[in-house]
Amino acid sequence: MNTEPIRVLQVIGIVAGGGVESVVMNYYKHIDRSKVQFDFIVHDDNIIDITDIVEPMGGKVYKVPSYSKNIFGFMQGVYNIVKKHKYNIVHCHMTTLGVFSLGPAWLAGAKVRILHGHSTTVKSETKRNIMKLVLRPFSTFVSNYHFACGRLVARWLYGDEIGVHIINNAVDIERFQYNEEYREALREELNLEGKFIIGHVGRFMYQKNHEYLVRLFSYVLKRIPTAHLVLVGDGPSRETILNQIETLGIADSVTYLGLRNDVYRLYSLFDIFYLPSWYEGLAVVAVESQATNLPLLMSKFVTDEAVIDDSLAKRIGITDDDMTSWATETERIYNKINSQQTEVYDRSNINDSINTKGYNIRLEAKRLEELYCAYSKN
Repeated sequence: MNTEPIRVLQVIGIVAGGGVESVVMNYYKHIDRSKVQFDFIVHDDNIIDITDIVEPMGGKVYKVPSYSKNIFGFMQGVYNIVKKHKYNIVHCHMTTLGVFSLGPAWLAGAKVRILHGHSTTVKSETKRNIMKLVLRPFSTFVSNYHFACGRLVARWLYGDEIGVHIINNAVDIERFQYNEEYREALREELNLEGKFIIGHVGRFMYQKNHEYLVRLFSYVLKRIPTAHLVLVGDGPSRETILNQIETLGIADSVTYLGLRNDVYRLYSLFDIFYLPSWYEGLAVVAVESQATNLPLLMSKFVTDEAVIDDSLAKRIGITDDDMTSWATETERIYNKINSQQTEVYDRSNINDSINTKGYNIRLEAKRLEELYCAYSKN
């Protein structure tokens, strides 16, 4: 009897502290690795190396040239890995760029080629949109199993939801439960006692709209003088945004933490979470913040599927005129926290909406495991 686990090759490419790799690693940590084992293809120039995390868990990490620098080297690398190690299941998380990994995987003999959509588009990103629209039919063609993080992404990538498995960006609800000890320790460590903390976790790139976030915070600061912005992440626009903070004269009210491996603790530090993205698939930070019972304000361009608990999450526009709505809603939360009715703002309970709407990683990992087991029989 064969007791070896099914090996699934996960193609994630960029590893830079973003949501996609967070989701994949979350599933990896909670799937039954005696039945299903993950191996990974990543870029050889990533700022984060997951090898020390993956190998002790029984997985392998293959490094190939970055597709943005050497697309043919990337494709050749994928082909060689699939061919040499005889992978039957290849799961690509690069959305419309999937053609560059699933095409070579098909030629190398992979029978199960999963395309997993994690994002969509925004009108203002014209050049990127053209590339996505050109590549989209090729990526869907070379794949024979279709996944998406939500219904909106499924419709955008595949045309409809028929035959698409929605793989929720699930989280460990126990890990993300609000913790008063984390809150007090971090406020002391960061010298933020007495501050009303607005948090944001995300890669510094156009999609996340840090430029608007910083201007919005400057506006809110005039109405809530104790407000303090905490930024977590890194990326190509980091220096531009940090310079913008200096130019606006708000540096004393902003803390930049860079990349962190304890984001689950930071949600307890925050009083409210801002997510003014231009577009998202289904942002994992939206799920994480609601799991911590943290009020969440997000762009109307974030899918309404991200509103898991409508008592916590609200979608707002991201024009300059909309800043008043952001500030008004933020003041409401601020007043709620500072009221004498402390029981009104109790974040200590587990958010049942995370369970009931399919975002508990322990349950969702089991569902993914069953899909892989079924596919392995092909």
